[in-house]
Amino acid sequence: MSLTIFFSSTFHAFLLLCLSLLSSECFTIRTVATTKFGNDTDRLALLEFKNRIINGDSLGALGSWNDSLHFCQWPGVTCGRRRHQRVTVLNLQNLDLLGTISPYIGNLTFLQTINLQNNFFHGAIPQEVGHLFRLHNISVNNNTLEGEIPTNLTHCYNLRVLDVKYNNLNGKIPRELGSLSKLTSFYLRRNYFIGPIPASLGNLSSLRDLAISENGLEGNVPEDLGRLTHLTYLSIHLNNLSGMLPNSLYNISSLKIISASDNQMHGSLPPDIGLTLPNLSFFSIPSNRFTGGIPVTLLNISKLETFDIGDNSFGGTVPTHLGVLRNLYWLNIAYNGFESDELSFLASLANCSYLRVLNVNDNMLRGSLPSAIANLSIRLEYLALGGNQISGSIPTEIDNLISLLAFGVEENFLTGKIPPTVGKLQNLNELNLRDNRFFGLIPSSICNITFLYKLDLGGNKLGGRIPSSLGNCQNLQVLKLDYNNLSGTIPKSIFGLSTLLTNLSLAHNSLSGSLPLEIGKLQNIGFLDVSENKLSGEIPTTIGDCFSLEYLSLEGNFFNGTIPLTLGSLKGIRILDLSRNNLSGWIPEDVENLAFLESMNLSFNNLEGEVPTKGAFANPSIISVVGNDKLCGGIMELHLPICSSNSTKRRKSSNTKVLISITTVVPCCFLLLSCFLIILYWKRNSKRKPSDTPPMNDHQLLKVSYKELFQATGGFSMENLIGSGSFGFVYKGILSQGTIVAVKVLNLQRPRATKSFMAECNALRNIRHRNLVKLLTCCSSLDIIGNDFKALVFHYMPNGSLDEWLHLDVNTHRGSLNILQRLNIAIDVATALDYLHHHCQTPIVHCDLKPSNVLLDNDMTAHISDFGLAKLLLQVSNDSCSIQTSSFRLKGTIGYTAPGNLLFYTLLSMTIKLIHFFSYFLIRVIC
Repeated sequence: MSLTIFFSSTFHAFLLLCLSLLSSECFTIRTVATTKFGNDTDRLALLEFKNRIINGDSLGALGSWNDSLHFCQWPGVTCGRRRHQRVTVLNLQNLDLLGTISPYIGNLTFLQTINLQNNFFHGAIPQEVGHLFRLHNISVNNNTLEGEIPTNLTHCYNLRVLDVKYNNLNGKIPRELGSLSKLTSFYLRRNYFIGPIPASLGNLSSLRDLAISENGLEGNVPEDLGRLTHLTYLSIHLNNLSGMLPNSLYNISSLKIISASDNQMHGSLPPDIGLTLPNLSFFSIPSNRFTGGIPVTLLNISKLETFDIGDNSFGGTVPTHLGVLRNLYWLNIAYNGFESDELSFLASLANCSYLRVLNVNDNMLRGSLPSAIANLSIRLEYLALGGNQISGSIPTEIDNLISLLAFGVEENFLTGKIPPTVGKLQNLNELNLRDNRFFGLIPSSICNITFLYKLDLGGNKLGGRIPSSLGNCQNLQVLKLDYNNLSGTIPKSIFGLSTLLTNLSLAHNSLSGSLPLEIGKLQNIGFLDVSENKLSGEIPTTIGDCFSLEYLSLEGNFFNGTIPLTLGSLKGIRILDLSRNNLSGWIPEDVENLAFLESMNLSFNNLEGEVPTKGAFANPSIISVVGNDKLCGGIMELHLPICSSNSTKRRKSSNTKVLISITTVVPCCFLLLSCFLIILYWKRNSKRKPSDTPPMNDHQLLKVSYKELFQATGGFSMENLIGSGSFGFVYKGILSQGTIVAVKVLNLQRPRATKSFMAECNALRNIRHRNLVKLLTCCSSLDIIGNDFKALVFHYMPNGSLDEWLHLDVNTHRGSLNILQRLNIAIDVATALDYLHHHCQTPIVHCDLKPSNVLLDNDMTAHISDFGLAKLLLQVSNDSCSIQTSSFRLKGTIGYTAPGNLLFYTLLSMTIKLIHFFSYFLIRVIC
């Protein structure tokens, strides 16, 4: 019995000892785990958050988020100071993270701040965020989040800041958010919210900042917002709001900023606004329907910096003493109905030393322009007085306004000479004196304004010659001198602004002489009007080089000769007026192919022969040919006589002569080109030269990510699509540093697309030549949904492909190529092929040479592109004709692919193939 008790007691003691040791060991393990990893829930939630980042940044900004560090030491993570450390702040702003917000963020139950602003998060805001009742700050602005605001955010009753601006959120603003009584800042700007502004927002008793602008909100502004007694910032502009601004809002004395522009609101400003809003610094309500006048009490708001009420229906007089607002920075009362017989308020503004913008355009202001405007702030950048009834002259002291960028007094009754001191306004971008009564000469000093891009002196009484020094204005884009008394010839120097000038209007003057041949240099000219002058001579054929022309008026001059055939090259022309000249000959048939014509006036000339009937000539509403007695034919609505057989014969005879000329010239040109290629080949064999440009090393390549290419191309949008091919699409893009590039995105779903990518990389990585398209870099990564992504980034070729020029594509507005340009292109391609075949360390054969794979830069220099089918000749045996290549599949485009690809490669067969490629190409280019 005692033995049994002894064993029983011993067993119990042993059992207790084991349990004690086990408990101690478990406690030790748990302590170690807590010490090493902290709270496992928070750690796992953070790792799940990291797993939703898909752009590879986990290897960068979040690369140290692993078990080698305590999660409280991870970048962007802050923990509380208590014994059991929990995550309180998640701050990952400005890291360019791309992905979705993980719902596991809801497991970070001690979280007080979420700051994910300025990234690329998409998808919805997880409902689980509503579980984080300790949250003080949610900042997810400037991402691409979609969906609605979760209504259960009302559970975050400690929330102070809710910032979701600059996203793609939609739906209505949840009225439940009105229960967040501690909220101080509420930013919903620039999303897609619709519906009314919830009246419940008036319950946000702590609110200071409310920004709900740039959405699709509609209805009235709730009167309840007047209960927001701590409000300092109210932004509701660019919505569809109607009704009046509630009077209760004008009683919130703490308000500093009111922005309500671009809505459909009406009403008037309360007469006591200057008494109830003493702290107001920014008041902007332009582009609405407000009426009434400017209350005199406004002058009491000494802190006012911006007062913008433009484009409404205000009226009455402008307060005389606006100058008491000494902090005024921006004053815009334009496009209203203000009246005044004297402009003393302009003189009083000389006291506003911070003034930068003054715009009183399009009112009914009268009186003489005070000379005191020259005493306005030297910080003034924008001075707009146009569209009134102001008289007087521009003071010579205008050059005191040294910061002026734009000066406009158009459509007034100003007179006198343009003061030469205007030329001292070195920062001026725009000078508009149109439709006044200025006389005298155009001051040559204007040409000293380096940054001037718009000069409009039209509609005055200016005389003399056009200053040739205008050609020195190297930034000039718009030049309007029409409706004056100018004489003399058109200075050729103006046409030296070849890549800048887009609008040139010299109409209704007394200009004489001919239209200079240099007009063809104006590559970007879209509007050209020299009508109603005394110009003579023939219309220069070079006008066909102005490929961007949409409006061309030569009406009312003394031009003679025939209509240039090159007019058919103006594929984007909409308005064409050659009426009332002395033009003769036939109407070129190519003109009927101008697909965008809206109006063509050829009336009152000496044209003869048959009028075409196709294209533009089939629409009588856009064609006028009256006053040409020798014209015949055409459609019935033109009421022209029927052509005699002689007229038709003359037309055919003319066509025959042209055909004979072409068939004579083209073979001669082809013969000349062949001689050139023989000489080039002889020179290459007699003296071999290596390429003058070294191969590109890997370290010279730009480094770009998928995200950068996604941004550069506008999300690979259709607007930026410039081409497509067998293995993908090509997009135009602008990299962050401003470089314009062409991004070739491979369609990896196509068979052999990856091999094409590798072939092009291998072909281009070690070659550089002025006639080969320049590879800037390549990208092999994952796209936004985790799929493989491969792209090549090339230097952008603004003139597109040779194929577009050969086919006269109306969508690209390309023009035709003359024979010299065609020869130069053929020579460029021959030079590039010579380099590829004989001067590369590893010879390369381009197996798909065709016009669409030849790109043209600004100077019409040709560059061979698309090396996805290229063969690298890896080895040439010295004692045989065998050649090893990187591929043995049939390659190329039908019609351009050399026959015999299935034969084994010998030097002879390869030579035959190369001749086939290039000869077929030459036929397309030259013939």
